[in-house]
Amino acid sequence: MTTLFISDLHLDSSRPAATDGFLRFLKREAAGCTSLYILGDLFEYWIGDNELNPHDRQVIAALSEFTKSGTRCFVMHGNRDFLLGEQFCRESGATLLPDPTLIYVGGESVLISHGDYLCTDDVSYQRFRKIVRDPRFKTLYSKLPLKFKQSLAKKARKKSSSSYELKPPEILDVNQRAVEQALTQFNVTTMLHGHTHRPAIHEFRLANRACKRIVLGDWYKEGSVLRWAENGPQLASLQF
Repeated sequence: MTTLFISDLHLDSSRPAATDGFLRFLKREAAGCTSLYILGDLFEYWIGDNELNPHDRQVIAALSEFTKSGTRCFVMHGNRDFLLGEQFCRESGATLLPDPTLIYVGGESVLISHGDYLCTDDVSYQRFRKIVRDPRFKTLYSKLPLKFKQSLAKKARKKSSSSYELKPPEILDVNQRAVEQALTQFNVTTMLHGHTHRPAIHEFRLANRACKRIVLGDWYKEGSVLRWAENGPQLASLQF
């Protein structure tokens, strides 16, 4: 049986091709898998479980149909949809995982993460991440008026895009030392994450052990998926 991993879909009504591609993916390839893991940024932004637009409701309904068929779906917060909560899980049937999480797949223990906490060279982003992941921030944010939430989300997306263009590529990528510390902490040799939008399988050695860092791609021009079956992990692209 095959376990599937995807990340960084950034689904939004402005990109209907990606949404349609994801809905087809659920009905076709994912329907026959053992489990589906979505490692963050399923949505372009998420301002709260109670503030849903028609597009988001369509995605949740598709996930609900998918999970009711018997296939397990696990979701992790990304840097764009870190406000996904209990209501989303109830309505979609997905299980929310902490970041990072240790799982067992393909006969080995694998550390999975969205990946943004590993980008330690991006100091300003790490400060921002610490603030918005604080439960006190989430409580305060939930009490804001809808229009104000929408305005904040738009400003955050614009600032994020501008910052991404100005920062050197190496700062936006994960820090190798942070990766090695995580592998050592969890005593594993394989890590799987998204966030950087740079799909690849990196092999290196740590404490005389062979290690792998598998990176998922995004769903902008095509869909990135990792299939993990008996023959090991394989990255693939899906056409919309």
